[in-house]
Parts: sequence; C-alpha cells; structure tokens
Amino acid sequence: MRLLRRPPDLACQQLVELITEYLEGALSREDRKRFEAHLRHCPNCSNYLRQMRATIAATGSLTEEDVDPEVMEEFTHLFRVWLAEEDGGAG
Repeated sequence: MRLLRRPPDLACQQLVELITEYLEGALSREDRKRFEAHLRHCPNCSNYLRQMRATIAATGSLTEEDVDPEVMEEFTHLFRVWLAEEDGGAG
C-alpha cells in the first residue's frame, strides 16, 4: 500500500519565484495552498507580498508624464541597446 505524502513546505526562495504567478492567480490549487500556508508562518514573505502589491498599485497609476524625461531617455536607450543585441544574436 502506498502512503500519500504531503508536499514539502515552500522555502522563502520558492515563494519569491512563485509570487508573480500567485498574484496573477495562475498557481494550481495545491501550490496556492502551500504558498498561503508559508505566508501564515513567515512574516518576511508576508511583508514581501505586501511590498509587491504596493509596487504594482503604484506603478499601475504612473503615466508617461510622471517619468522624468532624462529617465525616459535612458530607458529608451537601454531598450534600443537590448533590441540591437537581440537582433544581432538571431542571425
């Protein structure tokens, strides 16, 4: 007879790796339960989840006008450099 084994508890690193899927509602029912069980016992990960939610809320309300023009220029430059590297690596 085979005994049913309970899946191991999540480690903090695993929770960090799964947080986006959790916030998007993409975790399986079993993984979501393990995720939430870890949160009940880990104040650091609970705090991390609160910080991620606050970050999403803050950045979700940003407009292009909220971004400093110099920062926008730097991001645009970095994107173009990345795009050129991607295009160069494909050939």
